[in-house]
Amino acid sequence: MTRSSTSHADPAENPYVEEPPTDFDPVAELSREAAERQATLLRAAVREHDHRYYVEADPLIDDAVYDRLYARLEALEREFDLATDDSPTRRVGGEPLDELETVEHVAPMRSIDNGKTAEAVREFDERVRSGLETAGFDPDDLRYVCEPKFDGLSIEVVYENGRYVLAATRGDGIEGDDVTEQVRTIPSIPGRLRGDPPETLAVRGEIYMPRDAFEAHNEERRERGEDPFANPRNAAAGTLRQLDPAVVADRPLDAFFFDVLAWEEVQNASATRPTTNRGQFDAFDAFGLPRTDRIELVEDIEAAIAYRDRTGEDRETLNYAIDGVVIKVNDRVACEALGSTSRAPRWAFAYKFPPRTATTTVRGITVQVGRTGRLTPVAELEPVDVGGVTVSRATLHNPAEIEGLGVNVGDRVRIYRAGDVIPYVPEVVEKRSEGSYEFPETCPVCGAPIERDGPLAFCSGGLGCPEQLERAVEHWARRDALDVEGLGPERVEQLREAGLVESLPDLYDLTAADLASLEGWGETSAENLIDALDATRNPPLDRFLAGLGIPDVGATTARALATHFGDLDALLDADEAALREVDDVGPEVAASIRTFFDGEENRAAIAGLRERGVDPEPVEGAGEDASPPLDGLTFVFTGSLSVARNDAQATVERHGANATSSVSGNTDYLIAGENPGRSKREDADTNDVPVLDEAAFADLLADHGIDWPPA
Repeated sequence: MTRSSTSHADPAENPYVEEPPTDFDPVAELSREAAERQATLLRAAVREHDHRYYVEADPLIDDAVYDRLYARLEALEREFDLATDDSPTRRVGGEPLDELETVEHVAPMRSIDNGKTAEAVREFDERVRSGLETAGFDPDDLRYVCEPKFDGLSIEVVYENGRYVLAATRGDGIEGDDVTEQVRTIPSIPGRLRGDPPETLAVRGEIYMPRDAFEAHNEERRERGEDPFANPRNAAAGTLRQLDPAVVADRPLDAFFFDVLAWEEVQNASATRPTTNRGQFDAFDAFGLPRTDRIELVEDIEAAIAYRDRTGEDRETLNYAIDGVVIKVNDRVACEALGSTSRAPRWAFAYKFPPRTATTTVRGITVQVGRTGRLTPVAELEPVDVGGVTVSRATLHNPAEIEGLGVNVGDRVRIYRAGDVIPYVPEVVEKRSEGSYEFPETCPVCGAPIERDGPLAFCSGGLGCPEQLERAVEHWARRDALDVEGLGPERVEQLREAGLVESLPDLYDLTAADLASLEGWGETSAENLIDALDATRNPPLDRFLAGLGIPDVGATTARALATHFGDLDALLDADEAALREVDDVGPEVAASIRTFFDGEENRAAIAGLRERGVDPEPVEGAGEDASPPLDGLTFVFTGSLSVARNDAQATVERHGANATSSVSGNTDYLIAGENPGRSKREDADTNDVPVLDEAAFADLLADHGIDWPPA
């Protein structure tokens, strides 16, 4: 059975699966019967698209088309009161809960015996062979199935007639916390199963936060001034126990399933439980339940040990945390014959990796400065092996963490390392110093006063702080800001160390001769960077704002600020009340913007940029009630243009339009460069969408006061 052998929606019967139409009739013109039919089709199609995107990583449609299907389903359910418990629209989160209720598991969620040595695994094999021989089985027929042991939060999920009805944490193995509404928001867990499931199916899985999503989420927390999570497991566990499902929906959780707790069917004879543990994974595929691809059926225990060693070598490359592998007897009848103890099955064993904790001595404590000025203390350690990796530094998070631990130079501490997350210090195991480390009162880099905000500390030096400056220059050059090609982190560091860039405006004092004198620079690369910088002297206001690195201001908020205020001076003079009038700018973001612009060093940097001819273009016709010039229009681009396609898309989006990847009845213009795609031209003809070449597109933009090509 392949991963895509069954589906939530048959493309031959459901028009919203492949190349779905999105030019819908107004909701108000539909009868209730027509709305119900369309909502049923849309639910099935959205489930299919969710599965293809989150589980199979093979989407059928682009995000913009999906958003329109989802929005239509929401509108139908809202207007005609058609919402169902298993509708994909429930994923946004329901009402906050007063507390987590306790529920009994459908079947016990037992622990697994474990060991850290190959000898312990071989002893497990001997017990299994002896037990099977006693029960009348031929030990020579024994096969094992191997899988990763996930380091997340164990979960039970129950389906009745294919519909999601319950989720609970493991708890004590007999009862757990009811987290039905929280788990409902996780996109990879289906609200309705695919294929032909049994009447009751209870499955066991692991909730986790992917490593890349964990790092991105932690960065967002730091930017908001919140403490980062220590590791992905803590992040997943803390998230799932949130009482507000909307908070869970906003965090990047995922899941893998690995066991069947209950499989009950009375009338559905075709829904027969697999006879092997390996077959259960095939059933998960058929039902649309996510599972790991790292499953192996092996011939004997030595092959299982080899699987564990290979998995350990790949451990750091995986996008999820594991702490070992699980080895299971494959034959389910043999498993039942072996049975279980009061706490663990006799047919499974966890072969764990070396522990990722160690004890060492703190040699020193240094304080690092981030882009937003946040100060992070770091323990410099006597090098120690932690899980096969030599660790010499570990984060102490913030001043409050230091005070809570009571840690100082010379103390013996425990080091914890999970995956590729920065190691941290969870406890002092032997106090060898007096008191705690005294956090400095001034920035160790620039000497500016340190400001405390709850448990956190910040350098007040702003763009005048060399460390903040280096990160600020990197941010200024990013593609979603000023897009200065050739100004990566290594070159920024080189320019600062050479004394050529001591403030953001210094970038625009650079000459080709300055750069050509540095190691690794040639005449051509030097001239290219100068040309790239010159091209940013009159940037769009929103890109200028995004480039400044104002805390809590990304590209979307920068665009809203630019449209609302129109020019830089109006924004610089706006108080918090005026800032809160902008869409998506709440009290905290308004305060963050005002604090940034009130900073002496930040004001000096902006003034210095303007003195060097870097002055953002005002937004014509902007104001409190103004609409951007391309507001409401939708463009699709095909073929080769005089600029990169993503730059063309960014240009129209900056002026209020939508840029999508496929043509539909909602498309206003198809812009066709050289060698355009035939399918998009055909779709444009079908939907009566005007097709413009680049010259006509430039004329259209000129009519709206927009230059083409973009600078």
